[in-house]
Amino acid sequence: MRLPEFWLLMILAGVFAGAMEIAHAYDRPPPRQDFAVSVAAYADPTTPQQVHVSLAGENKMRISWITDKHTPPIVNYGTSSGKYEHSATGVISSYEYVTYISGEIHDVVIGPLNPNTVYYYSFATGSSSTPEYSFKTPPAQFPIKFAVSGDLGQTGWTKSTLEHISQSNYDVFLLPGDLAYADRIQPLWDSFGRLVEPLASQRPWMVTQGNHEVEKIPAIHHTPFTAYNARWHMPFEESGSTSNLYYSFEVSGVHVVMLGSYADFGYGSDQIRWLESDLKKVDRRKTPWLVVIVHAPWYNSNYAHQGEKESVDMRVMMEGLLYKARVDLVFAGHVHAYERFNRVYNQETDNCGPMYITIGDGGNREGLASKYKEPQPTISVFREASFGHGELEIVNGSYAKWSWHRNDDDESFESDSVWLKSFASDTTCKANKK
Repeated sequence: MRLPEFWLLMILAGVFAGAMEIAHAYDRPPPRQDFAVSVAAYADPTTPQQVHVSLAGENKMRISWITDKHTPPIVNYGTSSGKYEHSATGVISSYEYVTYISGEIHDVVIGPLNPNTVYYYSFATGSSSTPEYSFKTPPAQFPIKFAVSGDLGQTGWTKSTLEHISQSNYDVFLLPGDLAYADRIQPLWDSFGRLVEPLASQRPWMVTQGNHEVEKIPAIHHTPFTAYNARWHMPFEESGSTSNLYYSFEVSGVHVVMLGSYADFGYGSDQIRWLESDLKKVDRRKTPWLVVIVHAPWYNSNYAHQGEKESVDMRVMMEGLLYKARVDLVFAGHVHAYERFNRVYNQETDNCGPMYITIGDGGNREGLASKYKEPQPTISVFREASFGHGELEIVNGSYAKWSWHRNDDDESFESDSVWLKSFASDTTCKANKK
């Protein structure tokens, strides 16, 4: 359902005003070829759209999709095309935002599933023309490959980034916030879902929220993250969290913690208590690698987004917990550029601290953050204002390769790479093995 022109103009005015406020911090990239996701395939209101899958506990997967007309929340699935030995039923929800009413959001958890296996699935729409989808489950153990990119948006740059990610043969996609850049214009959430469906329906996408997901309107819409929470249900319940804004999951020997930059992280907050509890549960014999995802970077030598409390205050509150737990890597978005730091703790190089990587360069309408502080801080190893994505190939419990691939010329070019050793196998900075 579309917004009336009055509200649309008001919201667009606010979006453009916000863009003007930050325009000085960005150099706009050259225009990209326009693209559009065809909606002709969704003329039938019972046709599933915006299909995406995510991990939902041990050996399980959550499948989410939207229809414009009621269809049952049933997924039929199996390991052979067209032959569905299993079926699962879930729930349906929807949400309202000012005068916008979403379609029916279907949410079904299936499993248990076998690792490293292709599953075919379809939905019980009552139509003989319902399409078949497929996804591949992650491996049970190493090696595993993660694709990582934040601040995606819906531009030609986004399309290029997604094409390169699709060619990377990844197992799980990690998105550190700022998904659709809908910024209160709810139909943009729908177009984003259609844009990413070809990838997100085939591999699990694990996301956390950014500032563009807040979407509050003073005196009109008071609840933040309405669309994000309704559309992108992550496994927070399975990890003991009370909020979809922060959670953890384990996959193939890796424990991943997704933090909420825009959820309360102060003393005594639920997020702090949950993080302390979650880190204590990590068993490095089972999951030798410990990775953290957050939106606002704690370390940043770019002029963009300097001094924000979501970066400064959150680092003060949580950095000690991550250091004590011997976190291996911390990924962040928010700054529309790439930067890799040394292992750091308390703003200094520390071989027992995490390696920090900013990768908010998926390809959004605000462009690149191209102004860096000079001279380059000694803790910063590599930085470049280009759109792209990263690949984390974890070979075994001890070693992994991180690489960053820029896409300035529509070609995926490996511009930065480094090999890492996990703290679980380190003799000088031993991680708690429980």
